[in-house]
Amino acid sequence: MALLDKRAKMAGRFLPAVLMARRNLTRTKMRSLLASLGIVIGVVAIASLGMFGVALQYSFSQNLSNVGSDITVVPNSEENVTDLTERDVQTIRREVSADATVTAVKNRMEPVSYGRGEPGQKRIWGIQNPKRLYEADEGQITPFRNGALVGSNVAEEHNLHPGSKIIINGSTVRVQAVLNEEGYSPTNPNNRIIIPIESFGQREYSGVIVSESTGTQANETAMKIRDSLNQRKKRVSVEEMSSVVEQYEEQFQIINIVLTGIASISLFVAGISILNVMLMSTVERREEIGVLRAVGYQKRDVLKVMLMEAMLLGLFGGIAGVILSIGSGLAINHYTVGNAIAVFRLPNAWYVGAAFAFGVLMSMVSGLYPAWKAASKEPVDALRS
Repeated sequence: MALLDKRAKMAGRFLPAVLMARRNLTRTKMRSLLASLGIVIGVVAIASLGMFGVALQYSFSQNLSNVGSDITVVPNSEENVTDLTERDVQTIRREVSADATVTAVKNRMEPVSYGRGEPGQKRIWGIQNPKRLYEADEGQITPFRNGALVGSNVAEEHNLHPGSKIIINGSTVRVQAVLNEEGYSPTNPNNRIIIPIESFGQREYSGVIVSESTGTQANETAMKIRDSLNQRKKRVSVEEMSSVVEQYEEQFQIINIVLTGIASISLFVAGISILNVMLMSTVERREEIGVLRAVGYQKRDVLKVMLMEAMLLGLFGGIAGVILSIGSGLAINHYTVGNAIAVFRLPNAWYVGAAFAFGVLMSMVSGLYPAWKAASKEPVDALRS
């Protein structure tokens, strides 16, 4: 019963402060609206830039979803190792999991011409079983015993199609297929010309690409390959693409922090605007404050009313900012990742919530000095002024 009485007393003190604060704000609607507008802009800026950073990171992760499980094994040039042997390739095959794909690669520089023009140097690639790695946009990849596969960029630049002729080191080769365009990966074919690996006279390989089922499995396989091939001498360099993806994700997190920091400046500006509004309100209502003090209002009661005004400005501005932020987030995710509903992912909720809380906090902090100044006035001095 005592607890209920205590809560009733608190409500009895709190409600009049809210009503008085609301009345004071509605008396100067335009000024209050402009002050609250600064909070709206600040909340939208922080939340929208945060969601934009999350959308970019999500889009990047989607494009690299399969890259994180890739491993690239190449000769270690620092130890004067220039090639991988057939024995090295077999060792790698023994260390991978049952679900992994192992692709041995050869490449060399050759003069290439695409018609009557002068030949230019181009790196030519030989890849085992390209059907495992690529899909054809035009033509067919298999059977691949002769001819050439060309990437989308090469085909577009030189107007190549299945059946087109290219000249590699003096030998005419027909284009068998144009490969689908791909995003970033160790085997990206967009700028490549690929010929059967048997066409290379050399027996050694320039590298091996291992595709595992998961990033964790790729990490374990990379460690096994290092242990097997680098026992006596560091003959190979093993690069896990998952580490590259993690580095990019860390960079995106830094970008998000910087963007949010820049957007926070707008809330500081909004806080100054609220400070100005509250100071003007204190000056204009000095007689009213004096009357309140004269009829029994304590300093804490005046302080409570003034702080409530600042909090209401922050609440109204924050709520409006959240609504607008969700709208902008829908547009950002629609055009960035092609899925507007992605705005409701947890990281976006964190940015929206943080922007709202920061907006209300800035309003409260901005109202502290005017509230203290109003509460500190003696009744006689306030009435006399």
